[in-house]
Amino acid sequence: MHTETSPLTLRQRAARIRRHALLMGQVQGQGYIGQALGAADLLAVSYFHALNYRAADPQWEGRDRFYLSIGHYAIALYAALLEAGVIPEAERETYGSDESRLPMSGMAAYTPGMEITGGSLGHGLGIAVGTCLGLKRKGSSSRVYNLLSDGELNEGSTWEAAMSASHWQLDNLIAIIDINNQQADGHSSEILAFEPVEARWQAFGWYTQRVDGNDIDALVAAFDAARNWPQAQPRVIICDTRMGKGVPFLETREKTHFIRVEADEWDKALTALEQGE
Repeated sequence: MHTETSPLTLRQRAARIRRHALLMGQVQGQGYIGQALGAADLLAVSYFHALNYRAADPQWEGRDRFYLSIGHYAIALYAALLEAGVIPEAERETYGSDESRLPMSGMAAYTPGMEITGGSLGHGLGIAVGTCLGLKRKGSSSRVYNLLSDGELNEGSTWEAAMSASHWQLDNLIAIIDINNQQADGHSSEILAFEPVEARWQAFGWYTQRVDGNDIDALVAAFDAARNWPQAQPRVIICDTRMGKGVPFLETREKTHFIRVEADEWDKALTALEQGE
């Protein structure tokens, strides 16, 4: 795994990822902040416990790949990459600006550590399947971690990829599903019901776990179990997360898919985050 030299705990890393996201959001005054705050814990565990990578060499051949299928979550991944030292912290203020390496939707050609360009939902898992096949044929021990959303469970391509991963016994693939029950048109479970989600992934031949995605200890245990599972099958960690986690007044907003935060609320959000640490 990534060699961690800092004494910071995973909870501290998650808090710092949230802070990076808020400071980037403040630059534009809007964004997918709710998702970034909700996914910060699973990103902290990914980058500071599970993934094998070199911050100074994002294209190192022996790295684990982290695929962001949900392109509009880019601000969340940027925050993790900033915290990991893959992206210099000085670039945080350029978020969403012209010529920035941090566009509002993730683009692999622009951003170090952004492995794929996520856009239309439902493509990431298929790309991950192809990469895992390629890594196996090259004799590589690297893994692919693919973060996707509950909204992507609406997409038929996601399930085609899930079936393919099981067929090819891709034990180097770990999917992570952010279940926050929000998408552009409303609650994900009301747009197209996805429960019982664990049973569905199990039926497709995956080793399946479901955890509180804002519980660091539960996430660590789940990632460890996924990496150490002995059977030749893909693994999925289903993470129930809370939109806006760490900032109480954002957690309770009814519509949090895309948040426009008032100018005076950014500092309040940062203060609330610091008080909760």
